[in-house]
Order: sequence, then C-alpha cells, then structure tokens
Amino acid sequence: MKITIPELSLIILIGASGSGKSTFAHKHFQPFEILSSDFCRGLVSNNENSQSATKDAFEVLRFIAEKRLAAAKLTVIDATNVQMEDRKPLLQMARQYHCFAIAIVLDLPEELCHERNQQRSDRSFGSHVVRRHTQMLRRSLRNLEKEGFRYVYTLNSLEKIESVEIERQPLWNNLKHEHGPFDIIGDIHGCCDELEVLLQQLGYEKGIGEELSSTLWNAPTYQHPQGRKVVFLGDLVDRGTRILDTVKLVRNMVNAGTALCVPGNHENKLLRKLRGKNVRVNHGLEQTLNEIEALPDQVREPFTKELQKFLDSLISHYLLDDGRLVVAHAGMKQEMQGRGSGAVREFALYGESTGEIDEFGLPIRYNWAGEYRGEAMVVYGHTPVPEAEWLNNTIDIDTGCVFGGKLTALRYPEKELVSVAAARVYCEPIKPLVENATTRTSQQELDDVLYIDDVLGKRIINTRLKSNITIREENAIAALEVMSRFATNPKWLIYLPPTMSPVETSQLTGFLEHPTQAFLYYQNPGITEVVCEEKHMGSRAVVIICRDVAAAEKRFGVVDEGIGICYTRTGRRFFDDSALEAEFLARVNAALFQSDFWSEFQTDWVCLDCELMPWSAKAQGLLREQYAPVGVASRVALNDAVSLLQQASDRGVEISTQLAHYQQRAEMAHQYVNAYRRYCWPVTDISELKLAPFHILATENAVHIDKDHRWHLEQIAKICHSDPALLLATAYKVINLTDPSSQAEGVHWWEKLTEVGGEGMVVKPMDFIVQGSRGIVQPAVKCRGQEYLRIIYGPEYSTPANLQRLRQRGLSHKRSLAMREFALGVEALERFVAHSPLRRVHECVFGILALESEPVDPRL
Repeated sequence: MKITIPELSLIILIGASGSGKSTFAHKHFQPFEILSSDFCRGLVSNNENSQSATKDAFEVLRFIAEKRLAAAKLTVIDATNVQMEDRKPLLQMARQYHCFAIAIVLDLPEELCHERNQQRSDRSFGSHVVRRHTQMLRRSLRNLEKEGFRYVYTLNSLEKIESVEIERQPLWNNLKHEHGPFDIIGDIHGCCDELEVLLQQLGYEKGIGEELSSTLWNAPTYQHPQGRKVVFLGDLVDRGTRILDTVKLVRNMVNAGTALCVPGNHENKLLRKLRGKNVRVNHGLEQTLNEIEALPDQVREPFTKELQKFLDSLISHYLLDDGRLVVAHAGMKQEMQGRGSGAVREFALYGESTGEIDEFGLPIRYNWAGEYRGEAMVVYGHTPVPEAEWLNNTIDIDTGCVFGGKLTALRYPEKELVSVAAARVYCEPIKPLVENATTRTSQQELDDVLYIDDVLGKRIINTRLKSNITIREENAIAALEVMSRFATNPKWLIYLPPTMSPVETSQLTGFLEHPTQAFLYYQNPGITEVVCEEKHMGSRAVVIICRDVAAAEKRFGVVDEGIGICYTRTGRRFFDDSALEAEFLARVNAALFQSDFWSEFQTDWVCLDCELMPWSAKAQGLLREQYAPVGVASRVALNDAVSLLQQASDRGVEISTQLAHYQQRAEMAHQYVNAYRRYCWPVTDISELKLAPFHILATENAVHIDKDHRWHLEQIAKICHSDPALLLATAYKVINLTDPSSQAEGVHWWEKLTEVGGEGMVVKPMDFIVQGSRGIVQPAVKCRGQEYLRIIYGPEYSTPANLQRLRQRGLSHKRSLAMREFALGVEALERFVAHSPLRRVHECVFGILALESEPVDPRL
C-alpha cells in the first residue's frame, strides 16, 4: 500500500495504545521529524508514563511542532489522538502554518493492542484503557475529513501496516529546481498586441508546433533561442480586445514548456462562471464571455472544457531558483511562501485588504510589501502602478497596460525591466494611474523610518565574502548609541571603512614594523605582486558625491541636503561648518565634471574612500586633550631635569650615566612633539584642506572591487589632476614579490617616506580581493615609520626594553576584525547598488559600528 504525503505536512498518527504508532513512525520517518507524547512526558517528568505530566508534555510537544512547521519541516505527532478534542489544536496549528494535515489511522483489533501492552513492563494499565481508546477511535473515523484533515489513511490490519510505502511528494508550487533565466510578465488583460511585441523585444521567436496548431488552440507559441522561460502573473483575461488570443498563446507556451503561469483573480472568477456559479458579470468579464459566445457552435463547447481544464491547472504561486524567487499574482507574504492552503491561494489571488473602501469604491489593500523581510524576491501584479518599483525585495510589475499604461516584464536574474507602451486605452480605470509627484521611490518613503528590531540583539549577518558574521548583543547596543546620537542622516550611510591591521612585528634593531614582514605576509599565500601606497596622516573619510541635487534626491532619497556628504569612519558628518562642506563637495564635483568622470562611468553618483588632511581638521580635541599635554609636560619636566643634572655635572659630580639617560629622554620627547606637529595645521578655509582618494568604491550599477588597485589609483589620478590644489593623488609603487631587488626597492621607498616624517605605507595585493586556502586574504596591512609610531606608543617606545615588550603584541584579533569589517563593507555597497532596502544596507553598516566596540588594542 502506497501512501503519498506532501513534503510539508503535519502528520497525525491516530490509534489506541499498543497499535504500533511509534514503531510505524520510526520505520517511515526521520528521528527528528517525530514528536512523541511519551518522550515529551519524559522530558518534563523523567517518566514517559507519568499521566500527571500529560498537560505539560503536550505543551512542549505543540511548542516544538510550531517551531518545526514555521521552519517548513514535516512533523509527525506520535500520540493516541483518538479524541476530537486532542486533534483540534493540532488541526488549528496546521491551518496557522498553512500546511496539510494528514491522518494515518492504525485501527487494529482491541485484543491485539491489549496483548501488546501486557508484554511491555512499562504499561501497567488494564484492558479498559485500550477498549476506551478503540471506541473513541471508531466513533471518529467517519468524521476525520470533516474535522479538517486533507487526507485520511486507515490501516486496519497488520498486513496493510507492514506493506505501507510512504512517498513524499513535492508541493505543486515547489519548482525550486527551475533556475531560469526567466522573463516575468505582469497583468495582460487581453492586450495580446502588446504581449506579442514585448515577447519579440525580449528575444522570443514565434513558431507553431504540431499539437498547438489544432482548430481549438490555433495560436502561436514563442520560445527563446537561449532557453529563457516566461512566467505569466495571471489576469490574462477581461477588458482587452484579444482576450482568447492571449489565453491561447499563454496556454500553448505552458504546454510547450516555454512558460509558467499563475492564476489571477480574473481567471478565478471566470472559472467559477464557467462552472455555473453565480458571479457578477463586471470588471471586463462580459467581454471575455462575449468572445467565447462568438466562437462557432461546434468549437465553443470543447474549447470551454479545455479552457476550464487549463484554468483549473494553474497553481497559486511558485517558488523558483532554489527558493530565491517567488511569483504570485497579488504577492506572497514570507510565512506563506511554498505552502498550501486556502488562505495561501486567497492571498495569491487577491492580496489582503484592510476592510476599508477608498473614494473610488475599491478595497484598500494592506501594504504587505512594506513589512516584507523575506530573503526571496517576490514578483507580483494585481494592483496597477504607473512605474514598477522595488520595495523590500518585492516588485509590482502590473503597469496598467489595459488602462493605457505599459505592459512590463522583469528579466530575472538580471532585475532589468522591459516595457511596451499600450497602443491605446482599452478600459478607463476606476482609479486613475497617477505618477508620483516626488522623485523619491516607495522604498525611500518607507525608509524614512528605521526599526530598532532590525539592528538590536545578537545577529548573524551573511555576506558574500565571509559567510556568517556574528554581532554580539552588547556591541549592538554600543553601535546604536553611536548611530542614534552622532551619525549623520542614515540615508547617506551606505558604507563604513574597515579597520586595518599592522604588519607582523619586526625583529630588526630599532624597528617595531618593517616592510619585509608585509612582503612575507603576502608571499605565503602565493601572491606575486603588491602595491605599496603612501599612507597619509589624515582622517579616514567617505565622500559621496552626486552629479546634482536631483540625483541625490532620486538615488539617496534625501531632501534639501545638497549634492553629497563627507563623513568619518564612524558615520559622523566630517564638517561642522555646512558652508565649508558645501564648498568642498562642489570643488570635488567640479573635478569630476572636468575629468569627464560622470560620462565615462555612466553614473550620477560615486562613493570614494579617502584620507582628508590635515589630521588636526578632525582630531583637534584629541591633540589638545591628549597629545599636546603629554608633549608639553614631557619637554618641560625633562628639560628641567637635564638642566639640573648638567649643573651638578659641571660642579664635578659624577652623574654622566644619569645625565645621558635624561638627555636621551628629552630628545625622545622632542621627537614626539615634532612627530605629531607634522600632521597639524590650522584650517580656516578650504585652501588648507587636502583630500587624497584611493578607492572608487561604487557607482550606479557597479561596486568596483573587481578592478585592481592600479586601476583605482590611475582613475583617481585623472580626477586629482583637475584640481591639484584640493585633491592629492596618492603616490604608490608596484612590487614584484618574486624579485628580491624589487622588494629592496620597496623597502628603500618606505625608508625615504618615513625619514622625512611620513607616516609610512599601506601594502595591498594588486587584486582588490584575493581568495586564499582559508578564505579571502587580508585586503591591506599598514607599515608605519619609526617616528610615527612614537605618536601611537608614546615618546619612549623606542628604548630597547619597551620595544622588546611591544614585540609581544598579538594581531590575530585585529586581523579577524579587519576581515569581518571588510566583508561587511563590501556587502553593504553591493546591497545598495542592487537597490536593496536601506535596512538591509544598514544591517552591514551597523555591524561594522558594532564590531568597532570589540576590545582591541587601539594602537594596533
């Protein structure tokens, strides 16, 4: 006996004690799929037969069952379940999670069940218990389907139980194995002229197969030479002038395997009418019925039967491409995707209304897409919109062709919209199609409010470069404090730069860091070429520039905030003076225009990773409160000490050792002050600022991590050439790691930079991203000069004793942090460029801020 069960089901075993339910369950189902009432009694009481623990046991059982069904896992309930009162909450659970409830009844003779119980030492109850179970079971049998079970299988003999084979059947909406590519077409409503033009524009070729050229369905089919497949989103019928032609074309393509189709509410209404149901003939149904009535008498009846058969075969929605794509006529909430129930079909056909009526007499639709948080992309129609717009990874592509709008297709996975304008207005809409008066999209309007639940608590963020990145709850709270109190308008925050790890500690006398360790670090994973970039002593800055104010409003959804922003690596606005910032951004934009950047890159915006100098422009408080006090106190105290010791020495006291020691300390204090003074100068206007970009991070439709660092520096040099007074092209040197002389040249270059007071250099693999045996390789390491390190570690860090102690520093945590932040930064940019909701972008940006709260030595 073969029992076929849908892949997502709540299977309820029904049978008296001793009927063999547990044995049956373990024979046919996986251990984790089975929830046993006896086992749950043991969990709460240490005794599987404790009847006093039954209430608690079933609470546990139902709790676990709900979690499994919410996660779309088949679940088997192993309990007697002979009373309707016991089955009722389980059936409610199946309805709540939109899955099939299946009853498998083990109806064995009472005597056999009692005999089995007597053979078990843990079953000490009398025969009356089995008798009561059996009686209640027999009373229930005839009403199980009425209770709500989708399928009921009754096994009333040992032979039947032993011969059972259980076959799991994918749900009809499960087409995860279909990977596309797809062309998804919105509501057609009989506009077959536009449909044919759109198919040709999408690259489909017209043809008629043998079976498809019958007199009933004498319409063409279309196929794509590259194997693409069309997905029709329903509402093929009503209102237009070529309704049956549309249905024939779609049906033929479905039969030929070149298309899929889901039903719309208009198909559902037509099917009910064809079946003789009493439906109101309006909203274009009369035109469909007129076309059917106009068919020749000998054709009408067989055509109508075939039409009913086709409409009845349409599945409410489909999951495609491993569940990454969901298609439905009116949309599909996350918790309904891939499930089967009347409520799921109802939502797929009509969506969800608030119960209110608008001024046009139409139901007000609940904006389910505004709250959508699913990973799957949902493409739908049903509600006509002037333009298709992305909203939380969903898109409505019904652009009202029959009302004089457009017929629109979404190319998947390209996410490219292709439209054909309607030839005319076929039907006057009850509710006019009105263009949005603002330049902001629906997504941007929704992003005006961000929800705290999207960022608080422990989170695991999946990124393309580094699979799972954990954000701890306490770090998330610290990040929320920074973002809510200090950060700029969140709409600008599409990226935060990662921290950077220094090189391994050098063992050379007098050195804590040296280029040799940087070269060796990248040689080990097999990298043959690196680029060394001069490290500017400024503040890390992210600069976003838009071509004009309109572009800023359109792409970032900001209003009255100018053409861009300059912010720090913690998301704070860099400039306190808004006039200075506006002048600064205008100068950068002028350089972009002059270098023909906007035309060359075909973009209206750019995100640049930069250093902004001087360091004092942003670190003035740090200088006044930390560095300057240390410098002044050290110089005053040590100079006085040297003076007194010198006087004592002049009087003939033997203190040469002490004098030399304090003279050395005074010299180191002097070096410390000179070190930080090199990077500080007063800023009164833009003429004192220098911006050194080093990455073109992203432009419209592109994140430029696929280009090597030489490309980035060359492209930036073109921009800097247009305004050398403000923009500074970063000096760099390419080093061949297989050539010792090239490495020596790199060391010499670093020495020259640091001898004249430069901070040092950053060493990067030539490719922006390099995959090693253990994942991506560190994208950059910094190698700082001896005098700059004096600012970081203090005036006397260079003494042999202090150097020896500092060489014990550990870098593993810093490197891990740098890698995680880098992966999150790239992910944030990729999500923004892909027009993901702002909350998805901020998940990554917020993650970087949270990681910055981890306890790492800030001097590294």
